[in-house]
Amino acid sequence: MEQSLDWLQITVLALIQGLTEFLPISSSAHLILVPSLFGWPDQGLAFDVAVHIGTLAAVVTYFRKDIWLMARDWTSSLVTRQPTSNSRLAWWVIFATIPAVLFGLFLNSGLEEAMRNPLLIAATTIGFGALLWWSDVKGKQIRDEYSLSFKDILIIGIAQAIALIPGTSRSGITITAALMLGLTREAAARFSFLLSIPIILGAGLLKMTDLMESTDPIPWRDLITGTVISAVAAYIVIAVFLKWINKIGMAPFAWYRFALGALLIFLFI
Repeated sequence: MEQSLDWLQITVLALIQGLTEFLPISSSAHLILVPSLFGWPDQGLAFDVAVHIGTLAAVVTYFRKDIWLMARDWTSSLVTRQPTSNSRLAWWVIFATIPAVLFGLFLNSGLEEAMRNPLLIAATTIGFGALLWWSDVKGKQIRDEYSLSFKDILIIGIAQAIALIPGTSRSGITITAALMLGLTREAAARFSFLLSIPIILGAGLLKMTDLMESTDPIPWRDLITGTVISAVAAYIVIAVFLKWINKIGMAPFAWYRFALGALLIFLFI
């Protein structure tokens, strides 16, 4: 039976999900570190579903106008066969999601559990943090998300599949790939956030299926509170990140990842 969470656990864990889902700093590293520091038990499947719904609601709400235009033009293009920039962007989100779905389907559950080793997560947190910094320095940053080609999408899609390795950070590796392909920081982040929608939705549906098969009582108070907190936190992160990323760059997030990885090594070695 899942334990009821206290208000501190609910708030901290929901904030972690809301903040780290979109910042390039690795949510898995934080979800290992924070419970370890506080000695908290696993928060349970139901709470995981709730905070994922919160972050999904945040990104859909923020990009609601873009999503509407993409959905409208994509649907229209199926009939008219006349693509637009928005319909192509919708196709790119679909195609870039496929590698992660395939990789996730073929990933052995035992291997997935083994990859959640704290020292492996520390190594990937540091290593992909260095790659994020390098891409920010070396990327040309002259393109927007509408200029992507199928080859670009294949690269970004494979990068997103790599993010199934804990410590990589889905947003971090997709932004890294986009920067390497010459996108501006804002364009790379925008496409990464749009790309998160089917991934978060799919993960949430899988967790929801497992939850429906569970016989544990559902702690509705915890779930509603966690959903709201993660949604608000994620929305603020998206808005602030897109506003400031061209000014601050990726270096602060890379250095943060170096420090976080070092702390994991110190705690678990």
